[in-house]
Amino acid sequence: MDRSLLLVSIAGERAAFASEIIRSVVELDGITPVPRAPEHIAGLAALRSRAMTVVDCRRTLELPEAEVPGSLAVVVEIDEFLYALVVDAVEEVVPFDTEPSEIRADLLPGWARAAIGMVETSAGPALVVDPAKLIEGPAKRKAA
Repeated sequence: MDRSLLLVSIAGERAAFASEIIRSVVELDGITPVPRAPEHIAGLAALRSRAMTVVDCRRTLELPEAEVPGSLAVVVEIDEFLYALVVDAVEEVVPFDTEPSEIRADLLPGWARAAIGMVETSAGPALVVDPAKLIEGPAKRKAA
């Protein structure tokens, strides 16, 4: 079976999404803020008359915010809901035919929570991330 990954850049790191759940890559024109939404939710936007939740990947991975907020998003569909995952750049689609391997490095907490594994692609190594973990947001901190 031929499979492919979409390579993206988030805070200078190469990440990959399995292409079978990707619906499109878009530039977001307008994001409507949602009062009381979790910090990693940038708001709502529309794609072909369907509402989608906009997720700031830097925030969900607990990384520094971009100097200029991004408007490029990878749209995924999970359980019939659309989510726009804001990334810094989209690199390319690459084929792969192996399962992600174990990660043999210490990752920052956000990356460690969202990572599925590493893959070697024609463009170099990439960290495969689980979009559901990005949508879920940062780990909840316990009160002291």
